[in-house]
Amino acid sequence: MIAGAAGDVEAAVARIAAADRLLVALDFDGTLSPLEDEPMDARMHPAARAAVEALAGAPATVVALVSGRSLVDLRVIAEHDDDSAVLLAGSHGAEYWMPGEGVVRHGEDDADVRLRDELRHRAEQATAHLDGVWIEPKTFGFGVHTRRATPAHAHEANRIVDALVAAEAPRWRRRTGHNIVEYAFRHEGKDSAVAELRARTDASAVLFAGDDVTDEDALKSLGGDDLGVHVGPGPTAAAVSVPDIPAMAALLSHLADERVRRRH
Repeated sequence: MIAGAAGDVEAAVARIAAADRLLVALDFDGTLSPLEDEPMDARMHPAARAAVEALAGAPATVVALVSGRSLVDLRVIAEHDDDSAVLLAGSHGAEYWMPGEGVVRHGEDDADVRLRDELRHRAEQATAHLDGVWIEPKTFGFGVHTRRATPAHAHEANRIVDALVAAEAPRWRRRTGHNIVEYAFRHEGKDSAVAELRARTDASAVLFAGDDVTDEDALKSLGGDDLGVHVGPGPTAAAVSVPDIPAMAALLSHLADERVRRRH
């Protein structure tokens, strides 16, 4: 039984559990880990970690973490090492970690990297007077965190940096999330990340789960044989919603049990 879920969720899990080769692609923050004021303090909920490990060991099942975090930071918060069977897609799918291959990055231009560093530095200087605002370095850009800021300071930080990027890098991609605005010179999204992971793993079906606005790109991209799961309240393109991280962990654990049961 999945806590807080209705019979239609049970049926959806049973359907996806029957896939020949299943890719389970999961957002991290807010889906497997509680959101933290200090982003690098994030760690998987214990029940979520147990479920991820069970799925990674299930027959014909591949697990991937799909995050807006830079790959290096994702590996830290996921406590991911070189022996892991879990695939990683960082920076919204612009960089990957694959078992047996290690880090796989899409190309980047030196001019883009120089502009990234310049704009990040200018954003830090321009928002230094706003308490609670933090500029997070990212591989392909930077993020403006405002979780610890007052609404007025958050609004002002976003206004300042929006104007800076619009003037200096109008072609960069802008994404919003829970108390963060991200800017990147690459345009990959979680939809393209899921598509690349599907192709790399030869998956016949995908379960994707997420909680934030950026996850909707991936949820909208799923096909009829796939399953989208949304964590928390609010509108979503997902077929199934669960109320919180423990409920998400219960769904994943149930799916792992079903994958094992169907192949014995």
